[in-house]
Amino acid sequence: MKIGIIGAGNVGSVLARRLVEVGHDVSLAASSPDSPKLKEAAAASGASATSAAEAAASSDVVILAIPFAALDAAMTDDVVAGLADKIVIDSTNPLAPNFMSLTAGFDTSAGEQVAARLPQSRVVKAFSTVAAPNHGNPVLGGAKQMLPVAGDDEEAKKTVIDLGNQLGFDAMNAGPLVNARYMEPMTEMLVQLGYGQGMGTGIGFVLARA
Repeated sequence: MKIGIIGAGNVGSVLARRLVEVGHDVSLAASSPDSPKLKEAAAASGASATSAAEAAASSDVVILAIPFAALDAAMTDDVVAGLADKIVIDSTNPLAPNFMSLTAGFDTSAGEQVAARLPQSRVVKAFSTVAAPNHGNPVLGGAKQMLPVAGDDEEAKKTVIDLGNQLGFDAMNAGPLVNARYMEPMTEMLVQLGYGQGMGTGIGFVLARA
């Protein structure tokens, strides 16, 4: 599958590497195609470095791995056009500048706001509940991290669940996109535990089943 990733930071670079490892054709983009960070991430992951517009236009699935605050700048007209009819995985979280609180919740979510910006795309919320360093470590303490996947397009959601399972997570259907309102606070809890309570980054959520 052709997968584009917009964002070559801690999340995008790791997802690029893992998706290449399981056999996908990955294009990686950053705010500038000349970014040294992009070139370094592409070389390390085996992905192709490109522009955000090209990643959007040439891919079957596109992952938004950018800070939520950078959404407006990233969603240029050519990127939005390229994302039409594509599966768009929103991995953003509406974190405050100090990461210790959320800027959206209760009556909206980052996922819903992304979908509003991309009305022609099939937006699915996923990978946002995993701490950034752990996208390359799906198994923690011998248990697969849960990967809730929310969206209103069932076929698109199944594609994303399959990708999550390929990467080694315990991916599951988390219902409609509105449930992103409950997924995004999970990340803030990881921040509070990892940094506020000093547990570090090697933590994640597991769904226990009887």
